[in-house]
Amino acid sequence: MKKLEDIKLFLLDMDGTFYLGDKIFAGSYTFMDKINASAEKDYLFLTNNSSKNRFTYAQKISRMGIYTPEEKIFTSGEATAISLAKEQQALGRQMRVCVIGTPDLEKEMENVGLALVTDDPDCVVLGFDTTLTYQKLWTLCDHVRNGVRYIATHPDFNCPTETGYMPDIGAMIACVEASTGRRPDEIIGKPYAGIAKAVSEKTGVPLSDMAMVGDRLYTDIALGANAGITTIMVKTGESTVEDVENGDIKPDYILEEIGEIAKYI
Repeated sequence: MKKLEDIKLFLLDMDGTFYLGDKIFAGSYTFMDKINASAEKDYLFLTNNSSKNRFTYAQKISRMGIYTPEEKIFTSGEATAISLAKEQQALGRQMRVCVIGTPDLEKEMENVGLALVTDDPDCVVLGFDTTLTYQKLWTLCDHVRNGVRYIATHPDFNCPTETGYMPDIGAMIACVEASTGRRPDEIIGKPYAGIAKAVSEKTGVPLSDMAMVGDRLYTDIALGANAGITTIMVKTGESTVEDVENGDIKPDYILEEIGEIAKYI
């Protein structure tokens, strides 16, 4: 655990931490004013959702009243692309990747120079695919059953919406496991360390100088334990102090809301 005044990069969950639905928390303005005035501190929004690109999230936050450049958004899809690009560099040739995901996820892979293929891939990547077809699912299961390396961008079972929940990638992972008997060889997004390592790769900031700020113990705060970074739980979203007391996952700090961080910047 590091003192908050020594943290250089704050990784921010969004819904339940920075905003709720379409309303930004008042403390988010306090946090942004302070961090934007600091020459030594920075922030990055972190999301597991690999179905959308950075522009979509940047637009949403900007529409709610806080201008947010695209480069301040980091998705599990981008993290997966960065991880594979690093492997590609070490391999010394272009990697062949079968992507089961949205066009936005495919673009993330193409942006780092990966070759998108359907047949004979080096690995298959499953994202949160809101364009999923039976043929794509069948192709995925064929590759997994044949022993192709299998990567998932994140583990979430459901994605919250304004009307409830829609099935997320975790439901598809369960479906593929039922058909093939295999689970992913690697999962990148929260709470797994891969997404934090990809942030470090992109920004050059060591894990020891980062803090994860979020409202969910089992994703945001668990990331800290898995990646070795400081964690801050805010009480504006899903998890409660009672959940902390009764569970095994313990944040390094518990704050009422994100604006309290401004006192340490």
